[in-house]
Amino acid sequence: MLEKAEATSVAPPASTTAPGRHLALELSETLKLAVPIALTQLGQIAMMTTDIALIGRLGSEAMAAAALAHTVFFVSFTFGMGLVSAVAPLAAQAFGARNPHLIRRSLRVGMWAALLMSLPMMTLSFRGEQILLMLGQAPTAAHLAQQYLLGLTWSILPALWFMTIRGFMSAVNRPEPILWITLAAIPANATLVYLLLYGAFGMPELGLFGVGLATSIVNLGTFLAGLWFATRRRPFRKYHVLGHFWRVDWKLMRLMRQLVVIGAPISLSFLLEYGLFGAAGLLMGVISTTALAAHQIALQVAAILFMVPFGIGMAATVRVGHAIGRGDAGAVRRAGYVATWLGIVLVAVLTIAVIVSRFSIAEIFLGESTDATAELSATLLLVGSTFFIADAIQTVAAGSLRGMNDTRVPLLFAILSYWLIGFACACWLGFWTPSGAVGVWIGLSIGTAVYAVLLLLRFRGLTSKLSFR
Repeated sequence: MLEKAEATSVAPPASTTAPGRHLALELSETLKLAVPIALTQLGQIAMMTTDIALIGRLGSEAMAAAALAHTVFFVSFTFGMGLVSAVAPLAAQAFGARNPHLIRRSLRVGMWAALLMSLPMMTLSFRGEQILLMLGQAPTAAHLAQQYLLGLTWSILPALWFMTIRGFMSAVNRPEPILWITLAAIPANATLVYLLLYGAFGMPELGLFGVGLATSIVNLGTFLAGLWFATRRRPFRKYHVLGHFWRVDWKLMRLMRQLVVIGAPISLSFLLEYGLFGAAGLLMGVISTTALAAHQIALQVAAILFMVPFGIGMAATVRVGHAIGRGDAGAVRRAGYVATWLGIVLVAVLTIAVIVSRFSIAEIFLGESTDATAELSATLLLVGSTFFIADAIQTVAAGSLRGMNDTRVPLLFAILSYWLIGFACACWLGFWTPSGAVGVWIGLSIGTAVYAVLLLLRFRGLTSKLSFR
């Protein structure tokens, strides 16, 4: 019965669709997935921005402590995030193959992996103060950061479980509930952070610990809401995602191994990418305080723009996974290339808007200022135009390759592109040429462009040899 129901929910094979409609259909299906995913990511950024804005009222010391806490937190969380990202391609391939039992197992193994990973991740965050002191940070800032982490660390497991459910829902072509939950979480998070940070309306004044605790409570709420949708609402409830949840069998262990093989390289690639931008910030700090401030502004704009190709990349993972599951080589190529061009076009439009309004963007962060920081911020946004487009291409191409379970070779590409080429160019241009801060961003753009080209060539090579017989 379940197999029959699933068969009706999978898109028809390419052979039953008129050739002239292939691209339009693929574009439509990609947009249906990408738009809610991208909006969900923007909602996550909105929550983080709200937290930062409220913490900022406590002063620069609190802001510095929050930045340090986020650094410790995201180093460990990134690894878990990459691991559970493998749920989407596994479930998408099962959906394309019309195998609902494997869809359920993919979600279940992702939740087990998140549970096992969260324990060492929490240990790292609970020892954040010691880690920061070892790295030479000021004792006061390290202590305040630890207070924040004591509340924030409890969000790790529910956040990873929520991401697992998001991968499952995207794989079955229904990412909208995750968007609805995130939109509801934005005002809930802002209210709870305000109450616990300042002790308003009779609530205890918990400071930075209260901000972290509020985030953990909201993450638990979003997970429970996602679980309710997954178990109670159509079309998710037909998969019985909690069925035999505690049963550990050979098939589950084999799928766990597959998830680790796919997900671990994704985690390391994320760490390499985020590490590069963290290292670029250190380079900017050596150049000057002005360079560091301008870099942070340009990087924040890049993070916002990144959400668009990120959503398209996740949609590409699902669409390519569906085609792999169906055994349709032509659809695999079509899904990857349509998503790539969609990402290029949309980010190109956004990039033009950033270039035109770059001075106004600097004013948003700095006020009506004409000082060196504002000028340099505008210049970095102009230089970053090539970076924005290259970053969009690599994000979507990497998503397409994940849909094919290809993650180890892209990891090698990331090492080569980001660090051996990008970081080396950033150091050389930043310190051994007159370019300074602009040279660092040119180095980032070069490394990202090399990565994008390598990923595109990899996708082209794999799909040209792809055959299902």
